[in-house]
Amino acid sequence: MVIKKNRGREWLEWQRRLFTIAQVGGVIGVLWLGVALFYGEMGLSRYLSMRDYAKGLEQELSALRHENVTLQHDILRLQHDPTKIEQLAREQLGYVRKGETVYQFIPGSEKQQESSSKP
Repeated sequence: MVIKKNRGREWLEWQRRLFTIAQVGGVIGVLWLGVALFYGEMGLSRYLSMRDYAKGLEQELSALRHENVTLQHDILRLQHDPTKIEQLAREQLGYVRKGETVYQFIPGSEKQQESSSKP
C-alpha cells in the first residue's frame, strides 16, 4: 500500500480554483455555442430561411417543368397539326378562307347608332 504525501491546503485550494475556472469556461463555451447556433451567420434562423427558399425554388422548378412540357406539346402541334396552324392564322393574323364573310364590330358604334336613331 502506497501512502501519498499530504500536499497541503494551498494545493487543494489551487485545485478547486482550477476546477471552478474550468466549469465557468465550460458554461461560457456552451453559451457561446448556443448563441452562435441561433444567431450566428450560419445559424438556425439562416438555415430555416434557406430551407424555405429551397422549397420555393423547387416549386418554381416544378412549374417551369410543367410549362416546358406544355410548350413542347404546342410545338409538336404547330409542326404537325394543320388545324392548329389555321386556328392561329385566323386568330393572330386575321386570315380568312375564300368565300367567307368577315364582320367587324367597332367598339362604341352601338351607342352612336342608338343616339342617331332617336328623334
